[in-house]
Amino acid sequence: MMRIAILALQGAFAEHGQMLSKMGVDSFFVRNAADWQQPKDGLIIPGGESTAMMRIMADEGLSQPVGEAIGQGLPTFGTCAGLIMLDRVHLATMDILAKRNAYGRQLGSFRTMADFKGMGRVPMTFIRAPFIAEAGSEVEVLAEVDGRIVAARQGKQLVTAFHPELDGDERIHRLFVDMCTA
Repeated sequence: MMRIAILALQGAFAEHGQMLSKMGVDSFFVRNAADWQQPKDGLIIPGGESTAMMRIMADEGLSQPVGEAIGQGLPTFGTCAGLIMLDRVHLATMDILAKRNAYGRQLGSFRTMADFKGMGRVPMTFIRAPFIAEAGSEVEVLAEVDGRIVAARQGKQLVTAFHPELDGDERIHRLFVDMCTA
């Protein structure tokens, strides 16, 4: 049976677990190095506060093993802060550069519908969201809003600047689960 690890240090991790459960996919939370040792077929890095999550990862001895596993091909889905954490500046596993809080503070949060490559229009909830300011040649752009890249894929890594776990639409999580079985 497939099992997805969800980084549960801070942020919207419970909602990802609920979405996977609704889809019939088993998941578990990773809060420390012992949790990380469990067998897993993929990893979700949720939204939250990227600086706090990077600090907690370092404190819990997770930065190196998580970064290495992603670099060795562990399918990974980063949403919002998770997108930031995978960029060139942080874990450096994706050839992207994130622009943090690109839409302003909490009051700059919004919902929209936009095209997502291969899916048509999907709901997108942005909360103090980043966008991808730069994407390398190996990065496939999957969605843009107002000319800004808000979803992309590189190899077995998928990122969204928005929170698909908050909208009830399973298609983006299904794309990630398919990446885990490919």
